[in-house]
Amino acid sequence: MGVRNVKKYFGPTRALDGASFSARAGEIHAVVGGNGCGKSTMAKVVSGILPIDSGSVSILGETPSTPAESRALGISTVYQEVLVADESSVVDNIFMGADSLFTKKMSQERKVQRAAELMHELSGEVVDPFTLVGTLPLGLKQWITIARALLSEPKILILDESSAALDFDSTERLFAKMRDLRDGGTTVLIVTHRIAELIRISDRATVLRDGRDVGVLETEDITEKNLLALMTGEDQGDAHHPHLAPQPHDNVVALKANDLAVWPDGKQFDFELRRGEIVGVAGLDGQGQDGFVRVLAGVQEAEHGLIQIRDNHGEMQPVRNLAEAVAHNITYVSGDRKREGIFASLSIFENMVMPLYREKKRGGILGVIDRVTLGAIFKRETENLMIKFGMRDDKITSLSGGNQQKVLIGRGFAMRPDVIVLNDPARGIDVGAKAELYKHLKEFAQEGKTVVYMSSELEEFMGFATRVIVFRDGAPFDAFDGRQLDPKTILEAMFGQTGGEGLTTEYGLLPSQAAVASRGVSASADGVRVKVVVPDALKPATHRQARVETTTVRTDPDHSSRDIKSQDAKTKGKPIKIVEFDHDTLQPRQVTR
Repeated sequence: MGVRNVKKYFGPTRALDGASFSARAGEIHAVVGGNGCGKSTMAKVVSGILPIDSGSVSILGETPSTPAESRALGISTVYQEVLVADESSVVDNIFMGADSLFTKKMSQERKVQRAAELMHELSGEVVDPFTLVGTLPLGLKQWITIARALLSEPKILILDESSAALDFDSTERLFAKMRDLRDGGTTVLIVTHRIAELIRISDRATVLRDGRDVGVLETEDITEKNLLALMTGEDQGDAHHPHLAPQPHDNVVALKANDLAVWPDGKQFDFELRRGEIVGVAGLDGQGQDGFVRVLAGVQEAEHGLIQIRDNHGEMQPVRNLAEAVAHNITYVSGDRKREGIFASLSIFENMVMPLYREKKRGGILGVIDRVTLGAIFKRETENLMIKFGMRDDKITSLSGGNQQKVLIGRGFAMRPDVIVLNDPARGIDVGAKAELYKHLKEFAQEGKTVVYMSSELEEFMGFATRVIVFRDGAPFDAFDGRQLDPKTILEAMFGQTGGEGLTTEYGLLPSQAAVASRGVSASADGVRVKVVVPDALKPATHRQARVETTTVRTDPDHSSRDIKSQDAKTKGKPIKIVEFDHDTLQPRQVTR
């Protein structure tokens, strides 16, 4: 496969500006670069979908100019967008385009059997071939598009950001399948922004920047430092400066949930968010974490329980639907931009600022949209997130997938929320844009606002999340302190291999109460009860030295003087022995009277 000095323009935009690329038979070759660098355009040129303006393309000795010619040569492509027909069944989606107009390659019974086999092999789950695709989660939809590409046993398989909709376990399954195909002589071309993934899977990597190829790295040279240096044009240096996860300044609860359940007949739990924290949410695909963040944002109705948010007067107000969430300054950003994010027929400008039309208007009852103010907001957010675009009135579909996602994130910030809920928002955006996103979210939290961040990439939480809650079977399974995160331990929790003790700690579901409980003090109706706990090994010594009791002290003013006199009468003339124990050795070291 060879591409030489290819140029491809979309109006004034130079998607490819003299780029070259080559791949060998029986290798996994990555094409990597920042958003808008031309990765997806290169994949479409190789697939025969896009005609080139100049240059040459040679695929297996031919130059395909249509998708049909590419398929005939043995090229299969899985595109960045999850292209499925929601109203059709799984089997119909997988075999879409496999038959000619008047003939079929296999019987319907065989198709159903083959579809079931492919989905089980790829996803590890038993999927009913007759299920309507629209009822399935995004991860299974992505597997359907991959199964469709594998039907023809391709000589060249092109995967354009195909792991973006998959969780960790599913990504590992995909990698195993890619290695099997490579070992069988298939050329696997992956277009990706996930540096950690391509380092593990690639035999070679071609880096694109601004429509040009700027370097090809062999296996031993594919490192994060080398990739970032080529992608950005800057030497990243050897130093790595970790950033500390933000910590709330107080324990003021910004949002709470009582007796919440996100699945029918699911486990109920309480949950609290404090002002100034970033809460990471993780879990294997389909374990309830997606439903949880959608419920918090009012996008999905809870199966049970109530969510409340603190308003500007300090009162807790219910959040039962999207309208109430928006009214109380909760913003939701989806990672599924095609289904829940963009308005494909509208411009880049309208996609970002449309939710502000009612707020930013003038002219009284005329309701004239204040485009000057909206233009300033648009300019600020596009610069903050480094969105690459031509004209702001161009349709949003003229942007790369990553830049479309940045527009959605910019829309969320433009609404100036108190709580922002992000559902895998970095899917499809490059490492530079991710760094900017993390920076803005940290600054957002430092202002006393709150962030809920669900991600399928564990690396995103490192040095970023205040705490991480792992979901399993529709409910929180374990929780971890963001200052001491270990991806391996989080992964173990995702597979149910931890004890779940983190849920009851100060970084668990109820951090404010847990913090108080951890100090050993609890409030009760009849005063303050102080309990002294003595280790079993020291009980004989304490019996000899002093008697330790649990005492309740009343704070009722009508009884306080009588209680004190009673205590004085009991203790008058009796010495009290006090034993002090060493903190490290637990041995008695001082006795006083």
